[in-house]
Amino acid sequence: MEVTAITRNARMSAFKGRPLARACRGLTAAKALALMEFSPKKAAEILSKTILSAVANARHNNNVQNAADMTIKLCVFDESVRMRRYWPTARGSAHPIARRLCHCKVVLTDAKVKEAK
Repeated sequence: MEVTAITRNARMSAFKGRPLARACRGLTAAKALALMEFSPKKAAEILSKTILSAVANARHNNNVQNAADMTIKLCVFDESVRMRRYWPTARGSAHPIARRLCHCKVVLTDAKVKEAK
């Protein structure tokens, strides 16, 4: 059985969250949350909320009793839309700025998944 949770349009670049996502793949939800608790990165907060949402989905939608023991099968940060802004510069001109957003997707499974190295 697989349970999914998605956080959409998080105000962060997907590039900054991918190393944490790779570190969580193959861990149980409880171990991944413990790993995120001590990380100073903004991506850790977004990822931990998504993992908690996936655990809650498993408990309430699928009636899984030990949802914290489920394994993270897939954990990715994908790019979302970009907010287009302009930065004022000299002589009345402007330079474009792209404010990046991302989606965070976590898939939990009750099967054993090989841990990432």
